[in-house]
Parts: sequence; structure tokens; C-alpha cells
Amino acid sequence: MSLLFALAAAVLFGTGAYLLLDRDLVRVVFGVVLVSQAAVLTLVASGLTRGAAPIYPLSRGPVSDPLSQAMALTAIVIGLAVTALLLVLVLRVVQAYRSEELAEVAVREAEREARLERLHEREHAEEEAAAR
Repeated sequence: MSLLFALAAAVLFGTGAYLLLDRDLVRVVFGVVLVSQAAVLTLVASGLTRGAAPIYPLSRGPVSDPLSQAMALTAIVIGLAVTALLLVLVLRVVQAYRSEELAEVAVREAEREARLERLHEREHAEEEAAAR
């Protein structure tokens, strides 16, 4: 059973890493989601022990460890928050640059930076001329 969970986590992580290397911003977000879910699956698989619930008074037999389940729940909540934040950032980038491709966003950002640099150079030259 552990081997099945390990293979599933490896497939999720590999697919997520592949999507992270894509140029499309939405696919990058899906890659982050898949890597997050691979981490959750790994946490759940690490705590797979058969035993009684760890409620006081403790039973004589083996007791399951609730820490991995609590960490998995925390990882799910954090992953959901990160996904929401990334989707809002992608929405804002698409609204600002009218594109969701990283290459087009980078070209437009470089053009904007060049325009701002020329503007600052012109202002600096005017200040130098006024100071003389």
C-alpha cells in the first residue's frame, strides 16, 4: 500500500513540476496545486498506521499518530490559500498585460522599463542643465 501512495505522489509531483515549467500562467498555478497535493499525499502516507484512536484513556494496542493527519490538513488549507492568491495574481496580470503568456508579459515589462529609464534620463539631463 505504501508503494501505491509513493507512486501516486511521484506522478503528482512530476506532473506538477512539468506544469511549473510551462509558459502559461494558469498551467503554472495548476503545477503549484499538484505539487501541493503531492506533499499532502506524502504526509498522509507517512502516517498510515493501523491502530486505535488516540483518545484518553489510551488502549493497550497500537495507537495511530494524529500528527501527520493534522499536518496534512494544515497543508491543504495553506495550499488552498496559495492557490487563491496565485489565481488572483494571474487575473491581475491578464488584466494589466492582456496576456497570460510569460514571454509576452516579459516583453511588455521590458518595454515599460526602457520607457521609464528614458524618462528618468531625460529628467536627470534637464535637472543637470538647470543646475548649470
